[in-house]
Amino acid sequence: MTQRPAAEGDIPVIELVHPMPGFPDDGRFALVQLDDDGMLHGFRSLDSDGLQFVVIPPAPFFPDYAPELADDVAGELGLSDGNAGDVIVLLVVRAGATLAETTVNLRAPLVINTATRRASQVVLDDADLSITAPLVA
Repeated sequence: MTQRPAAEGDIPVIELVHPMPGFPDDGRFALVQLDDDGMLHGFRSLDSDGLQFVVIPPAPFFPDYAPELADDVAGELGLSDGNAGDVIVLLVVRAGATLAETTVNLRAPLVINTATRRASQVVLDDADLSITAPLVA
C-alpha cells in the first residue's frame, strides 16, 4: 500500500483547534494518501504512535453533501467567505468487516483550513446527518 503526503493541498502538519473526542493528547496530525487513486487518506497523529483515522473526501460518495459551519467554528479555523477555497472537508471512516459494512460519519466531518493548517472535527447541528452512513449502498 502506498503511503505519501496527500496530493490535494500537500498538508504535512495539521494542528487541531480542539482534540478529537477521546484523544485529548493528540493535537498534531499529518494527512497521508493511502491509495493510488487519492480516495483514502490517513489522518495520522504526530503525538501518538499508531493512531490514525481513515478519512475520505465526501464528493465521490455523497455528491449532495454540503455541511454548513457555524460562524464560531469558521472563525476558529480562520475561514471566511473570502477564503472558502482554502477548506478541505473529509469524512471519518469506520471500517467494517466488508465494504458493505463500512460507514462514515456525516454528522462530524473533519474540516481543514489548508492555508493555516488548522483543523477541527466539527459536530454539525443537522440531526438528519447520520453518524453511520453506509459508504456504499
